[in-house]
Amino acid sequence: MVDIDDSALVERCRAGDLTAFEPLVEKYRQRVWRLAFQVLRDREEALDVAQESFVRAYQALGTFRGDSAFYTWLFRITMNLSQDRVRQRAARGRAFGTERVPEEEWERTLVDDPGGPEAPDAAAQRSEKRERITAALAKLPENYRAIITLSDLEGLSYREIAEVLRIPMGTVMSRLHNARKRLRDLLGPMLTVLLALLASLALLVPSVACAQQSSPQPQPPTQVVRFGARVLLASDLPPASGGQSWPPDERLARLMPKLRQLLGFREYTSLERYRAEVPVGTAQRWAVPGDRELEVEPQTVIGETVGMRVRLVRVNVNEIVTSIQAARGNPAIIGGPRYGDGVLVIIIWANANPERR
Repeated sequence: MVDIDDSALVERCRAGDLTAFEPLVEKYRQRVWRLAFQVLRDREEALDVAQESFVRAYQALGTFRGDSAFYTWLFRITMNLSQDRVRQRAARGRAFGTERVPEEEWERTLVDDPGGPEAPDAAAQRSEKRERITAALAKLPENYRAIITLSDLEGLSYREIAEVLRIPMGTVMSRLHNARKRLRDLLGPMLTVLLALLASLALLVPSVACAQQSSPQPQPPTQVVRFGARVLLASDLPPASGGQSWPPDERLARLMPKLRQLLGFREYTSLERYRAEVPVGTAQRWAVPGDRELEVEPQTVIGETVGMRVRLVRVNVNEIVTSIQAARGNPAIIGGPRYGDGVLVIIIWANANPERR
């Protein structure tokens, strides 16, 4: 829902108070510019788009229903205008700009900010890091730069990013994973400098955490893996009466604050719960609400981590096809398609050594 301060300002604007829009501009102008810059890679053009975004937003306030936060609505306008500029560039045969991001714009992303005067050597090292990060981002495709900016610089939840980019939440998660992987290839260990939030997101992207391990080696097919899957309905509406009621689940209860923080929904209702114990390479299939079928196949085991292939199929159409990694205490979370008043969320736990009790 709309932030109460933003909502009050929007209502004042609608009532004819022109001064009420100024605090909104001041609050979001840097973030809007930063988002436009990551798409356009040109400071002046990003400034033009930022200014036009606020003009468009003011003109369209009458159409803002408040179903989402004001800033996600504003960011969607910014993304649309930025992508229009990119298409215009392509038509004119222009290349992307290569100007570097001003150093002051990277203060939010650096986790080693000492908070005081720096020695010359330390300042030089920080400047070098910024230049490397800027160069790495410039090498990413526009859609990867945009999603990294929204998630790791602006701190939007997966749900908010889906609203801004108008794509399914599952696409947000897979695209962000791929974007971070590309950055990891470019930056190596320095990826943690850019992704200050990565530690809190480790349960969603476990492959990053084990990137420094040796290359995955398939295990003998005789190894047995135990795993479980939980299907939730994520929504802002309270659960309907008469729905499925599961016994209290301590693991799910521990995960609930993280789900609310990252996915942005208020209510999470358990729809189905499954368990299996199968050899590596054996697929397990279950029926999922909405005439769907969930297929999970353990494929590799590295230490305590199980690599799995996951498919969600509806009427012979693949809605999700992805590879995930899960371990005890470190589940994988997959955003699914719309269902009812919300979206499906799939959580998968795995135990690579079920004989150990």
